[in-house]
Amino acid sequence: MDSVLIISIIYFVGIVILLIANELYYRYLGVKGEYSRKFAHITATLATLPFPYIIPSHWYILVLALIFFVVLYITQRSTFLNSIHDIRRRSIGSYLLPVAIYITFLISSLFGSKILFILPMLILAICDPVAAIVGMSVKKFNRNIRLGRYTLQKTWLGSAGFLVSSFILTIIALYIHFGVLNLKTIYISLMIGVAGTIAELASWRGSDNITIPLSVQFILIFLLFNQAEYLPAP
Repeated sequence: MDSVLIISIIYFVGIVILLIANELYYRYLGVKGEYSRKFAHITATLATLPFPYIIPSHWYILVLALIFFVVLYITQRSTFLNSIHDIRRRSIGSYLLPVAIYITFLISSLFGSKILFILPMLILAICDPVAAIVGMSVKKFNRNIRLGRYTLQKTWLGSAGFLVSSFILTIIALYIHFGVLNLKTIYISLMIGVAGTIAELASWRGSDNITIPLSVQFILIFLLFNQAEYLPAP
């Protein structure tokens, strides 16, 4: 059997086990759906980071993404996987996640750059939950953001948490990947943090699961690939 196919099957089984464990965690420990959902989001997204190193073709990712999209879409209309779907707000974020993973992987493959997949997934896995947890947990000196007559379902501190964490994470990731730390690295990291924060602010019903990684990819492609010293080795 093809080794890549075996790896894909292992990933499939692993994610299924993760979902089952998360459901048991939710049902028997009385964990709130918001937190069990974030746990699944973080672990499942982080688990995809090795994809550019071990899966050479986007077709394997497409099959996995389609399977989990269908599963998450169907279970949202049932009593299964309440550990993911038991939230007060209406959201399509759960089944947009596998779509985002596939599209991000496809674009990174077309450009032949692993950082184009790894960094967007890191920011989605870490910075998005940071924003949500800070926004939900910190009540003092924290208010929803208002733009004119409109009040967003985002808080000032939550968005600040996203901006700061994505800025720091990007600096570290770019330095590890390219071995360069200078003013251009800081500038690119700041632009990525701002773009990701705006994408998170403008998201609707969980669409940030796809707008965040794509906005990060856009900035990376626009800025990194116009700077010869940052181009990854072929």
